[in-house]
Amino acid sequence: MAKKGKKNEFSEDGVKILSVNRKARFNYIVEETLECGIELKGTEVKSLRNGKFSFSDSYAIVNKLELWLIQFHISPYDFGNIHNHDADRNRKLLAHKQEIKRLSRRIDEKGITLVPLRLYLKNSKIKVEIGLCKGKNVQDKRNTIKERDEKRSVEREFRQRF
Repeated sequence: MAKKGKKNEFSEDGVKILSVNRKARFNYIVEETLECGIELKGTEVKSLRNGKFSFSDSYAIVNKLELWLIQFHISPYDFGNIHNHDADRNRKLLAHKQEIKRLSRRIDEKGITLVPLRLYLKNSKIKVEIGLCKGKNVQDKRNTIKERDEKRSVEREFRQRF
């Protein structure tokens, strides 16, 4: 008899996506992506696994050849104690020095910023995918909305026919 219960939420390669920053894909053109580890303290991991975090207005900077994630909000763990973490502290991202140097050179260009695109578990380690992004103007955003609506209507018609 098959065991009933929770399905395996991990994909074939051991990746479980915790969240995707859809607002970043709408506001920016992603030129390149990079997988980074994130330095966490105590109960932050439990809060992330419970989905108690927010991407809103978060970004990454390079400071003294270190990569930092700014304004990434992780709510305090509900069952924690007095040693709970600060929700809005800056968190260090873990990447190779050569990658950080390359990112630093690219960020110096006008209009380029580092934005977290998604947060996921990979082999039980929390990873952040950051993207080198260029801001979209209003017309680009309108085109994105238009393309999304057209794609949705085509899919709707396809479903109705079959």
